[in-house]
Amino acid sequence: MGFVVLITWFAAVLMGLFMLAVWLIENDVTDRGSAPSRLPVLVVFAHMFLAAAGLGVWTTYLIMERMIFAWVAIGILGGIAVLGATMFSRWIPVYRHNAPSTGAGQSQATMLAPPAEGNFPVAIVALHGLLAVSTLVLAIFTALGVAAAE
Repeated sequence: MGFVVLITWFAAVLMGLFMLAVWLIENDVTDRGSAPSRLPVLVVFAHMFLAAAGLGVWTTYLIMERMIFAWVAIGILGGIAVLGATMFSRWIPVYRHNAPSTGAGQSQATMLAPPAEGNFPVAIVALHGLLAVSTLVLAIFTALGVAAAE
């Protein structure tokens, strides 16, 4: 099951890198026609670096077969999850604000382009979150020695 964790973790990283690319491309701080990002730069990059470091630690666990690496990777996953939940909670109002409305009047504030994270495809956000939660649960099951039904 350790390799399944590796696959789900890597897939989550790929989805995250896609969102990072969108965020970097759309996050033009010199453009006065768009709202500023609600995602703190430090949180975004800490989330990314922890994900890469944790993936490396999990790979080390698979190669060396020492449980300490599995538990360290799970601890890193916990930190990743906290940062990810923080970003998700800050993304939800942006997504709701950018949803098509039925009102005819628009104020000056709504005429601004959405923040960079407003361009994330909802399917990618959902898939990233699903893969992340699956990775955490499967990693815990692996470290506890819970075997998959065969």
